[in-house]
Amino acid sequence: MTAPNELRLLPWSGPEGKPCYLSTDDPDGYMSRLADNIEAIQLGTAAELLEDASETLDDQDADSNDLRRLGHHLAGALRDVLRVVASRGHLLAVGEPHRT
Repeated sequence: MTAPNELRLLPWSGPEGKPCYLSTDDPDGYMSRLADNIEAIQLGTAAELLEDASETLDDQDADSNDLRRLGHHLAGALRDVLRVVASRGHLLAVGEPHRT
């Protein structure tokens, strides 16, 4: 199994919003692939939302409900992207050779 400091932060939360981690030596295992796929979906969704946000912000007829909904969706997407960045950044740091 993976050393405790090499746990992978998963792209979903557990009960009460607590982070979930994966401990495995197999990057091609079912849970690793599931996490990779969900991260890809989350990043794709964020990219699509960014395009939608630009359109909504350019729309002079957008009302406060549209903007509030946009803000809510952007906050959720940003939360997901930051979790992916934290997970992948940790994986990169773990995989890098130590410099002397």
